[in-house]
Amino acid sequence: MKVNMRLPIDCYKQPALQLAPYLIGKLLCRKIGDTIIRLPITETEAYCGVTDTACHAHRGKTPRNAVMYEPGGIAYIYLCYGIHNLLNVVAAGEGEPEAVLIRGVEGISGPGRVTKALEIEMDLNREDYRTSDLLWLEDGPALPFTTTPRIGIGSASEEDQAQLWRFLCEH
Repeated sequence: MKVNMRLPIDCYKQPALQLAPYLIGKLLCRKIGDTIIRLPITETEAYCGVTDTACHAHRGKTPRNAVMYEPGGIAYIYLCYGIHNLLNVVAAGEGEPEAVLIRGVEGISGPGRVTKALEIEMDLNREDYRTSDLLWLEDGPALPFTTTPRIGIGSASEEDQAQLWRFLCEH
């Protein structure tokens, strides 16, 4: 693995269901002051556009979710329960509102804990992973993973709640 090898632009053009498992083992990188933190991603969840009742885009485009309609490779950060900032990677092409939630990194489980530990706040919403000096993704080893239903999506349809769209590193 080459240090500072950002993920290729084309990888972000994948649908969320392909990007989410691809990101397991990739490095989430955050620059805070003069320090760069690089942590392997260990857990992701896919959100698959307007037909996915758990996806923020299910009810259409709003000021909150508008970033999901941009080309893949942009950070989508939103406030959950008025407490936690949650970090997503916009996937697919422009006008295809899909995203991958970063649920865990090495040593940190839970999307709210990840953003708190890495000081990821709303000011990083719309940050471009392809060019940002503050928040980006780097290549890392492909790691074995397992799938489970997504969690914390009680308002989604039973069918969407049962989808095996949560990806967890096996080690």
